[in-house]
Amino acid sequence: MKKIFWVLLPLALIFSQCKQKESGQQTGPVQFIRQNTIDSVMVKLSKQHGESVKVRLEKGVKQFAALWTQIDGSEKEFESFCLQYFVSNPEKLDKLFKRLSNNFESIFGHFNIISLDLKRGMHLDIGEMLDIDQIFAAYEPGSHFADDFFSNKLAFITALNFPSYSLKEKEALGLQWSRKDWAYARMGDIFTSRVPAAVNVKISEALTASDNYISNYNIFVGNLVDTKMKTHFAKDMKLISHWNLRDELKANYNKGDEGLLKQNMIYQVMLHIINQDIPDSVINNPAFQWNPITNKLFKDGKEIASNPEQNTRYQNLLNNFRALKEVDPYTPIYPTFILRAFDAGMEIPEDQVQKLFTDLCSSNEVKQVGDLISKRLGRPLQPFDIWYDGFKARSNMNMELLDKTTRAKYPNTQAFEADIPNILIKLGFKPEKAREIASHITVDPARGSGHAWGAQMKGDKAHLRTRIGKDGMDYKGYNIAVHELGHNVEQTISLYFVDDYMMQGVPNTAFTEAFAFMFQKRDLELLGIKDNDPNKEAMAALDNFWASYEIMGVSLVDMQVWKWLYENPTASSDRLKETVVKSAIEVWNQYYAPVFGLKDTPILAIYSHMIDNPLYLSNYPVGHLIDFQLDQFLKGKNFADEALRIYSAGRLIPQLWMKNAVGSGISIKPLLDATDQALKIIK
Repeated sequence: MKKIFWVLLPLALIFSQCKQKESGQQTGPVQFIRQNTIDSVMVKLSKQHGESVKVRLEKGVKQFAALWTQIDGSEKEFESFCLQYFVSNPEKLDKLFKRLSNNFESIFGHFNIISLDLKRGMHLDIGEMLDIDQIFAAYEPGSHFADDFFSNKLAFITALNFPSYSLKEKEALGLQWSRKDWAYARMGDIFTSRVPAAVNVKISEALTASDNYISNYNIFVGNLVDTKMKTHFAKDMKLISHWNLRDELKANYNKGDEGLLKQNMIYQVMLHIINQDIPDSVINNPAFQWNPITNKLFKDGKEIASNPEQNTRYQNLLNNFRALKEVDPYTPIYPTFILRAFDAGMEIPEDQVQKLFTDLCSSNEVKQVGDLISKRLGRPLQPFDIWYDGFKARSNMNMELLDKTTRAKYPNTQAFEADIPNILIKLGFKPEKAREIASHITVDPARGSGHAWGAQMKGDKAHLRTRIGKDGMDYKGYNIAVHELGHNVEQTISLYFVDDYMMQGVPNTAFTEAFAFMFQKRDLELLGIKDNDPNKEAMAALDNFWASYEIMGVSLVDMQVWKWLYENPTASSDRLKETVVKSAIEVWNQYYAPVFGLKDTPILAIYSHMIDNPLYLSNYPVGHLIDFQLDQFLKGKNFADEALRIYSAGRLIPQLWMKNAVGSGISIKPLLDATDQALKIIK
């Protein structure tokens, strides 16, 4: 389940990260400060402050000069500013850092509170959603942050004294850096370019609109009918795309022909959503019956005419691309959102991420695991078996009984929130620590499938948004809520137990996904249901492997589509739809058709993240790899103690974080080795 992560800081910060220049790409405005002025300032500062600060001085002045424009003052004023505000004394520099850090925590924290409050009408199940709710949700309180801080010159003071470091520099220098050095470097990541507030507002509006579209994309599956007008799902069941549709599909394994029929109906629904020939009147509307096999619409049993959705899905994706692309001229070192998402945001280059994915999807193990699944199902694989759920302990359990258990235990959000300390104690947290962490988390009723939203300053709370029906929390909702709780616990640990605010958080969202996965896989244990299967470790390895294989393909489609968008920036939503479908089919045919024996399905394009959370999807498979390596390391250790140690490291770069956590970097090898071993055990 997605985590709202990068929107927690003002958009101006996230979208202005710049590290490496890519040749041949567009550049921003011509630098106002001339090189001879920069050289002169550096000479004067070196004489004034000595050689001990020369490296930081030169780096800071050069980066500062790239940010200074004519509206900020003359070159003489630039020189005077440098001479006045550069700090060389270590004690004074530390005092400046702490003052900036404390004030930024207050600013970012209150921006986050305002943004969270203004999204209540759109995100929470608190009654009818009004037209103004989306307008309020689109308002970004931090959109003018960068403009204001360049105007009052605080951004310049920060950039001058705390220069930024490229990913390559962090990889080369980070092993020798102290925690203070790392915190100073993270301070340097804040002001690296100047993105106008108007651009950030456009981004916020586009992302909010797409989030609203996805959050209200419900299919009333109780109204799905077959050719005999028979329904097969509970009458009042509505499922949000794609999360609940996928989870209901998973829930129908081991239910014979009826379960397979329901899975195929959901699969057809997904195809219609992808192809945008779904009748627009069945989206979030219980008034009609729909046969997804024939794509015919009915009212009171009689066939009626229908209109397709008309590319709304792809128009939202296109709007996000166009809004995010407007940042490009202001980030000449990272002139595309793709670079900003991977090198600056994820801090793992896209080519490295892609190689992890293609190496696993091309491995010999995928065919072997696919054959095993086919044998366990007693039938040839179908495209929707990318979500095969039979390696989990719950796959052989009575889902109705699980629903009954969770509904009785959690009739509302208050009950789930009250139980968080007990959940944490069951995971190994000492009672006092469990209560402390739980005190920083609150639970809200979600309109959509739910998400986690962390605090951005001490004293505020992380929010767990979860959907609970009128009869209580069903098992699928509980499983998602436990995942989101993992995010909230990570958010709390990496804010409250990190040594410096500038180090708060995790290297990227894959690391919080890994922690959420570790919570989610323990959901039955938290209900008091023990898994005594002697093969559970082998089954867990196969489950992680198949989940990684599935989401890696989805992520490859996402990356391929964004590359195409940059190559075709004026494309229409029609062309974008064709491209997404084509890309999904290409990835399927290359990495999945040899395993499934079926070609030309676009099912990998169903994920909602592609529409409302740009280039987020890659965090999931990387998260699976991290999750597996962490789980292997945690064997025989106290989960809670290690979680506190590992996640209080804060925002180191990914590979260094992993080496500190488990002794090695991110790799597919541990998962492949475990899968090979599991295949010898599970027949």
